[in-house]
Amino acid sequence: MEATQKKLIRITTVPLSLDKLLEGQLKYMQNHYNVIAISSEKDYLEKIGKREGVKTHHLEMTRQITPLKDLLALLKLTWFLIQTKPEIVHSHTPKAGIVGMMAAFLVRVPNRFHTVAGLPLLEEKGKKRKILDFVEKLTYFFATKVYPNSNGLKEIILANGYCKPTKLKVLANGSTNGINTNYFSPNHFTFAQKEALKEQWGIKETDFVYIFVGRLVTDKGINELVAAFKKLKLNHANAKLLLVGPLETALDPLLSTTLEAIENVKEIISVGYQQDVRLFFAIANCLVFPSYREGFPNVVMQAGAMGLPSIVSDINGCNEIIIPHENGVIIPSKDEKKLLEAMIALKENKAYYEKLQLNARPMIVNRYEQKVVWEALLKEYEGVD
Repeated sequence: MEATQKKLIRITTVPLSLDKLLEGQLKYMQNHYNVIAISSEKDYLEKIGKREGVKTHHLEMTRQITPLKDLLALLKLTWFLIQTKPEIVHSHTPKAGIVGMMAAFLVRVPNRFHTVAGLPLLEEKGKKRKILDFVEKLTYFFATKVYPNSNGLKEIILANGYCKPTKLKVLANGSTNGINTNYFSPNHFTFAQKEALKEQWGIKETDFVYIFVGRLVTDKGINELVAAFKKLKLNHANAKLLLVGPLETALDPLLSTTLEAIENVKEIISVGYQQDVRLFFAIANCLVFPSYREGFPNVVMQAGAMGLPSIVSDINGCNEIIIPHENGVIIPSKDEKKLLEAMIALKENKAYYEKLQLNARPMIVNRYEQKVVWEALLKEYEGVD
């Protein structure tokens, strides 16, 4: 059987992961394999399938612990795999991981790959943590290969005893999908476009703009970021904080004092979710990303490709993309004081800032260009039976 005829199944819990975390990758793999994308939310999934030029199969899954629904998903996926007989099943995200790897194991799919892009369970405690630990170990047991998307994640997996070292491999320099550095480039935007956006949001030419891109929730470090910025602005009138992302109140909500500041401090500009974040990067000076936990954060790579230095937490992924005092600053997680110091340093020390800025884009292009990651994964696929 020719490689181009082999069936490759890629499975995520929700299609948002296929859309944002694997954009372009499925289309690339379709040139070499018969790709089938599996996820929940049928309409959204079909939209992604059309964009990527791949077949889709709807399988309803939940992101919560729902034993009966999970069992039903397992049975349905097992039957689908019996019918399709794929050579490779590759899962992403925790729920798709356990359902996908178990179903593939049950029908003896020869190549069962699982990518780990983060471990949300690390923030859990007590009984729930024990359940999630067990599920994680099961997922890795059923897989033939496990791909942490950073060296830090690999070390965490080994330290928690989730998996044998022989199953683990970090592809290329890390990241699940790399970054399209042609798309994320400051060259796409004119001076006039940038000035128009600045005017729209009340940003002056002399302002120093700190930008955060992501969900506005506690574990992204937003409470510390807003608190640090409120102190910073007391002595720096020309500072602005630009928050780009949805405010989520159901899970992991922000402190009331943080919400109040976002609403009332005029130097804090919250623009909500944006389909295209590039122009917002283009009017900013520095990314601030004080998250508590990450897999391999795309936003830090995106900011770097757009020519921005970054202030990041000393957490998995971030501390591999950023090299201290080369393309950014690394601070302890949940440390408002160190965060404030780093924000002041980049604003006040022009020579230091310009050095970091000069290195920002080249250090992303050289290590995380998308094709490098895709080719490394294709090599893994082609090395199987």
